[in-house]
Amino acid sequence: MSRTLTVGAAQLGPNSRADDRPAVVRRLIDLMRQAHGKGARLVVFPELALTTFFPRWYMEDQAEIDAYFEAEMPGPETRPLFAEARRLGVGFYLGYAELAQEGGATHRYNTCILVDQDGRIVGKYRKVHLPGSVEFRPGLEFQQLEKRYFEYGNLGFRVFHAFEGIIGMAICNDRRWPETFRVLGLQGAELVLIGYNSAAHDPNGGPDEYERRIFHSNLAVQAGAYQNSTWVVSVAKAGIEDGAGLIGSSVIVNPSGEIVAQAQTLEDELLVWDCDLDECRPGKELMFNFAQHRRIEHYGLITQQTGVVVPKRDEAAE
Repeated sequence: MSRTLTVGAAQLGPNSRADDRPAVVRRLIDLMRQAHGKGARLVVFPELALTTFFPRWYMEDQAEIDAYFEAEMPGPETRPLFAEARRLGVGFYLGYAELAQEGGATHRYNTCILVDQDGRIVGKYRKVHLPGSVEFRPGLEFQQLEKRYFEYGNLGFRVFHAFEGIIGMAICNDRRWPETFRVLGLQGAELVLIGYNSAAHDPNGGPDEYERRIFHSNLAVQAGAYQNSTWVVSVAKAGIEDGAGLIGSSVIVNPSGEIVAQAQTLEDELLVWDCDLDECRPGKELMFNFAQHRRIEHYGLITQQTGVVVPKRDEAAE
């Protein structure tokens, strides 16, 4: 019997700096209702879905910065999203800026959560691969200051048993690093959820090659899906946001690395696909059967940060 999970990829058009949280949450709820109407049980929203991509600006006033962060989740302005999820029986992935109190200190992370169909948070991930710089870089038309506003994620790459499957999460730049998918793949991930805000320009000041940026975005998730035999749902914030372009091109990719659904606009747009999690099995059992085809210890050290448990040597598989 197949384990089919109908998933909605809820691309967002731009969020203006002037947009307030309730207005954005209403858009998320509308997309969730559309997804429910098409049979989805899980909806994936982008990175920093509740605000504009604020790391494009240099700010020094901490109160101004913290206005983009969520001190609790759900909070007063996001509770309607959780309530609607419970009412509809639809879970979701949500990216946001997290203001956390840990060890008697305040920390700030680029975070995403996985919420089940009862509106409960069942997984959390904090972005590991932070792009950009800490300080303003003179001479660049656009800035990328994630390192200024966020700390590196400290939760590692974990999987979560939910929606009758094994689910991993990542955020934006994480998808460009093969380690992201491999660590999740070693834990048996069958579905990897990714939200992103990728610039339509080169944030390092190189030549703007819009089509190549889309190509690389898709290439990264297709390779990660194929090499780890997992579904990937990669969802963008898109369009011209406060004068800066975001590429869009949200995709759903199957375990063979094929794009089965792709956004056609730079606006709020919903993709829905029936993801049969059992389609991961042939790749995991044959082509990419880690236990049969290699020995992880031969690849050098596996750090504690990954949280990966190295499989025991299986003599019968040799």
